[in-house]
Amino acid sequence: MPNVMIRKNDSGGLLFYVAKKDMEETIASVEVDTESQWGGSVELTDGSRWYVDPISPRPQFPTTLRFKRGD
Repeated sequence: MPNVMIRKNDSGGLLFYVAKKDMEETIASVEVDTESQWGGSVELTDGSRWYVDPISPRPQFPTTLRFKRGD
């Protein structure tokens, strides 16, 4: 379960960065993305999927969270 930094890019999208793998991708979709909750299954623009338990309330970005690799 790597630590992942999530921050906003210049166009307002969210970037997903794993330092140990030097991997940075844009988040394409998030299962739950409301003001009261954020998380679940996250899909990146490269097609990979990751998972984080939904967080309530929605976190402020940038933030670092522990994600699991999805199938």
